[in-house]
Amino acid sequence: MKLAMIGFGQAGGKILDRFLEYDTTRGTGIVGHAVAVNTAKADLMGLDYVPDDHRVLIGQSVVKGHGAGTEPELGERCTREDIEEIQSAIDRMTTSEIDAFLIMAGLGGGTGSGGAPLLAEHLQRLYVEPVYGLGILPAKDEGGIYNRNAAMSFQSFVEEVDNLLAFDNDAFKTGGESLQEGYAEINAEIVSRFGALFSAGELEALGDEVAESVIDASEIINTLGDHGISSIGYASEEVQTGDRGLLDRLKGGDRTDGLESAGDDTNRITSLVRKATLGKLTLQCEVDSTERALLLISGPPAALNRKGMDKARKWLEETTDCLEVRAGDYPLPNEDRVAAIVVLSGVTDVPRVREMQRLAIEAEENVERLRASSRDELDDLIEYGDDAA
Repeated sequence: MKLAMIGFGQAGGKILDRFLEYDTTRGTGIVGHAVAVNTAKADLMGLDYVPDDHRVLIGQSVVKGHGAGTEPELGERCTREDIEEIQSAIDRMTTSEIDAFLIMAGLGGGTGSGGAPLLAEHLQRLYVEPVYGLGILPAKDEGGIYNRNAAMSFQSFVEEVDNLLAFDNDAFKTGGESLQEGYAEINAEIVSRFGALFSAGELEALGDEVAESVIDASEIINTLGDHGISSIGYASEEVQTGDRGLLDRLKGGDRTDGLESAGDDTNRITSLVRKATLGKLTLQCEVDSTERALLLISGPPAALNRKGMDKARKWLEETTDCLEVRAGDYPLPNEDRVAAIVVLSGVTDVPRVREMQRLAIEAEENVERLRASSRDELDDLIEYGDDAA
């Protein structure tokens, strides 16, 4: 699947940079066009893979290149004033070569949370291609203001895109690391999951290999649909592909490719799909609230098993209570791992979103209490001054 990717704000720009690195090193062909947008000049200068003429600094008359901080209203204002500059950078692409737009943004700050939904609305008016969002939710311990921003931006983003692919930092945050290291690991996780998904829809990357059941861009687009929220599950396992000794061959039959038996392949696939679906999702949700689902199995061609695929698909249909389940394989001859990617699209029962909304309300109440306290202190000071006079 070939995408026009727009990284909006600091988080969005860094993720775009990692996608370009992924695309370059693996030759996936998923990035048809790339644009980084920010209100902070330093953030744009820190990118490694985005071409200089594809970096757009907005809001210079408002924030002077210093960023929008944690103020989404400021990010929205900067975007609205310079939307034509963003459009000029997007206009350099060949629209016939892309399948969809993907706007990536962290939803807890100011630039991405305020500007990304506005850009999505703008693109929806101009193009027939689907416009998707990749929204990054802040961890709970990042503070009330970030969760408040994310709760508001999340709702706006969902309304403006054809589908919002969500990634919750809180689910992937680990302890014992610096903030910078933590974000780097999270960004790598984002790119590995979504990169694997979108790569499967780019058939040119298959080379001479032929998938038994092809997942192309249209299958991904149909799964994502034209509304809703999506969560992605992922699980992988290394397979032994080297030459085996005589004893191993006697135990495992006469296969010469070094892989286990067909029964092992089947069990591995079904096990990985269960782990991907019931394990750590990009956004934790109740899987039986899924409207549409997609299952993708990738790995060495000899390890991709039709029986395993059919069993896994049936299990996914029963678990999600979803009749619209697409499934396919993606053979990778040079890969030594079998991976299962599960897309749960149109999910409606999402505890994390409810929790984020609760944190947002608490943050707003704290702000109001602080304002009221400040007003009372100011009134007391004025009254004291009058009495002293």
